[in-house]
This record gives sequence, C-alpha cells and structure tokens, in this order.
Amino acid sequence: MSQILKQRVRYAPYLKKLRTPEECVELFKDGQYLGWSGFTAVGAPKVVPDAVAKHVEDNNLQGKLQFNLFVGASAGPEESRWATNNMIKKRAPHQVGRPIAQGINEGRIQFFDKHLSMFAQDLTYGFYTREKENDKLDYTIIEATAITEDGSIIPGPAVGASPEMISISDKIIIEVNTATPSFEGLHDIDMPVNPPFRQPLPHTRCDYKVGLNSIPVDPERVVAIVESNKRDIVPPNTPSDEMSRAIAGHLVKFFREEVKAGRMPENLHPLQSGIGNVANAIIEGLADANFKHLNVWTEVLQDSFLDLFENGSLDYATATSVRLTEKGFDRLFQNWDEFSQKLVLRSQVVSNSPEVIRRLGVIAMNTPVEVDIYAHANSTNVSGSKMLHGLGGSGDFLRNAKVSIMHTPSARPSKTDPTGISCVVPFVSHVDHTEHDLDVLVTDHGLADLRGLSPRERSRVIIKNIAHPDYVDQLLDYVNRAEHYALKTKSLHEPHILKDAFKMHLNLAQNGTMKLDSWDQKFDI
Repeated sequence: MSQILKQRVRYAPYLKKLRTPEECVELFKDGQYLGWSGFTAVGAPKVVPDAVAKHVEDNNLQGKLQFNLFVGASAGPEESRWATNNMIKKRAPHQVGRPIAQGINEGRIQFFDKHLSMFAQDLTYGFYTREKENDKLDYTIIEATAITEDGSIIPGPAVGASPEMISISDKIIIEVNTATPSFEGLHDIDMPVNPPFRQPLPHTRCDYKVGLNSIPVDPERVVAIVESNKRDIVPPNTPSDEMSRAIAGHLVKFFREEVKAGRMPENLHPLQSGIGNVANAIIEGLADANFKHLNVWTEVLQDSFLDLFENGSLDYATATSVRLTEKGFDRLFQNWDEFSQKLVLRSQVVSNSPEVIRRLGVIAMNTPVEVDIYAHANSTNVSGSKMLHGLGGSGDFLRNAKVSIMHTPSARPSKTDPTGISCVVPFVSHVDHTEHDLDVLVTDHGLADLRGLSPRERSRVIIKNIAHPDYVDQLLDYVNRAEHYALKTKSLHEPHILKDAFKMHLNLAQNGTMKLDSWDQKFDI
C-alpha cells in the first residue's frame, strides 16, 4: 500500500479491504452483470479489468468467461482487450474501439443502443436486469481519485452513470487511481430518485450547483479497495485541416448573423459539442472568433475547450466527462486553481437532461455518418447495418436544443474514388435523428438553414448548399425524378422512388463509388 493511497482513502475501515487486482479475479463468474465507471474513454476502471483479461488469456478461457457489461458511454483500452478475448456477451449503451465494434458486427456481442440520458435511469428501473433473480448488477467497478471520511467516492475525470450503477449494484469494487491528482471539488452529484418522487432539476444556468461533491455508497457493499497507477489514455487529436476549418468558418458566420438578427445574445447560448476531430476543430474555430463570455453545457469536454478558457472567451463549462489527451490533462492540472473554478462534472442523466437542455436554449453540434436530402441523419450504422460507435448523447441534445446543428465533411475519403463517399444521400441508410429534429446542416461546402422549410424546400437547399460539387447534379436529378413520380402518385410531401433511393449505397458496395452512370442503372440485390 503506497503512502499516497493512505492519504486518498480517508475512511479507515476501507483499508482493511485492500486487495491486489489479481486477488479480485476470483470474484468474477461467467454470465455476471457488471457496471463500470467511465465515459468516453476516461474515468473507467483499469487494473481489475486487466487482471481478469490476463486470467482469461493465461487459462484459454476466451468465450468461456463472458459478462453483460454496462458503461456510461465508452471505456478505455481495457474494454477493447475484453472484446478481443470474447469476454463481452452483452454491451450497452455506447462503445468505441475496433475490437468491440468487430464483435458487435460479427454477432458475438449483443449490443443495444440507448440515449445516454435515458440509459442510466432505465438501469435503475431494472429494465436491463429483469431476467436476474435479484434485479441488480452483480458488481460495479468504479474508479475513484479519493474517498471521503464517510466512505463516499470522489470520481476522476468522468461521472457518467456511476451514481445509478452504485445505487443498484449488489457489490462494489473501488479502484483508487493514485497516478492522477484528486479531482475533489470538481463534481456535482445528483443521486437517482425514481418516479413518481423525482423532483424537477433546478438548473437555470450552467454554473448552478445543487448536488454533492462525492457519490454516497453503503460501505457494507464495498468488497475491495484496489490501488491503480494507470492514467487515462486518449489518443492525440488530429490537427484541424482545411475541411474542418471551413466547417468552423460557416458556423461562426451563422452565429454572427443570428446575433445580428437578435435571435441569439452576443455570448450566444450554452454550447454543446460532440467528440471527434471535426468537433474539436470547430471549438478551435470559436476560440479564434472573438466571442466573449461563452458558456458550455455539454457531455464531453475536449482539449480545445481549454483554449477557450485560456483566452478568456469561456466563462463556465459543465459536462459529465473531460476527455483530454495527456497534454490536455497536464494543462488542466497545471492550471487547476483557475480551471477548477470554471468547470463542473455532473452525472450523464443531468448533463444530457432534455428538460435542462431545452430550458437553457443549448446550441447542439454533432457529427453524423450521413444526412439525406430531407434532413434525416444517420449517426451509427454505416451502410445501414455496420455498427460504428453508437448513438451516444447526440439525440438528447439535437431533439431538445434551441438550434440543432449537424456538421460533416461533404464527402469522406475513399480508396476507390478521388471525390470520396458522399455524406449527402437521397435517403439515409439508417435513421437516428429525424427531419423534425434538425435545424442546420453544415459541410465544408456551405451551410443549410432548414428552419421553417418544407421537405421539398429543404431538399434544394441541402443539395445546393452543402453537397459536394461532384454529387450536386446527381442528387438534383434524383429529386426531380422523385417529384415527377410522386406527382403521379399524389405523394408529394416527401418525394421518393424507393427502387432508386439507395442506389448510391448499392453502387458503392458493388463498384466502389457513389457516382452513378444513370438513375436507371440496374443492380442485382
């Protein structure tokens, strides 16, 4: 036991429950239901999952020791190691990593997707454990950076669904991470209360705090305290490029026009931004746009938000996770006294609350796989069936924001077509966000403001404003043909020709390009 562990664990009885990661392995049995802390690759347990994975590898138990795994969103490389060893039987609600996506798409992992604001509360309702005898998670493994005098848990860089998991877990294992500084004072914890006793969330501004600094836990249910000395690993962000800077430029121009028209205040409204390199580049663009006194109400903060803090643009930010690179975490810790006064981490039920998002008038910005000419969006399934990452919290924000924005490259790189794969198609191959929920679409080629437009009006604005120039004529040809067909069938509200709607996808699958010779082109299906 290290000296720093003794300092971090301020509840003395826990020190009698110290175990090594290897000593915890015996607790895990095939078919158990497990909860992990963590959200978007930070704050997840590390040493205990690794010890269980090593046990599987050393004893050739791949596919024989499997678990039903629930995490607030995605975990870190430990989750990928479990997927590689065929240790995950069922998984929810969001994941990232090639091994786990491969397991899902090969049918070895049963994955179910859920809005992140709903997942944690549905867990407390017993929806996902209803086939068990005791209706509880068998174990929750939670990472802490400190433990208070009453045994409560101080999380690290993510809160996620930890409060809910702890509340319905039969037994709890706490990994105390001594490789990272304590995050004490950075959290605002709301413990779950189920209907009909749930009270309205009182948040009326981003810096409003109502909850606790730590997660309460019954010490009797804590079966092990384990020291962890592994920091979170978040890969470096890809530097912004011409494409992402163009998207950011279109959005900054849009925001300035909204301010000039009086539809937004000069400091805009609280911002939400998804994860990924395009989202990171957009925040970089805002950092250079001279907006002042910004606020952020989001689920994940990335490195670029630190630029907004440092240049004085950002007054306050709230999230459920700070997903920073190693350099980003170093900046956070080096400027802790400053940043910790402007930042709070909440549970995902609160950070993604539809009620609060709508009340605050959040501006939501997220990245899809593809959008279509009527503004449906696909965030999850490539070519309709191939799971990418999962829905995450994008639906929580896009459905309830004051302005719902989706930004994407106009075309994604392809080895078989110099233009790439069009991100604007006649009909998305999978619908995560409906036409009713999106206000603005942006690509490197422009911005489509869809507010108040009918579907047929939207189709022209989307194609002409945001589609890649190499696909504009082809998409316009589809719309004209679809309207001619729909006129005869008296179905002109949202015209489609079903036999043609997915021809761009079919041509990509069979010929490596979305460029058609003709809409009359035939395919063997």
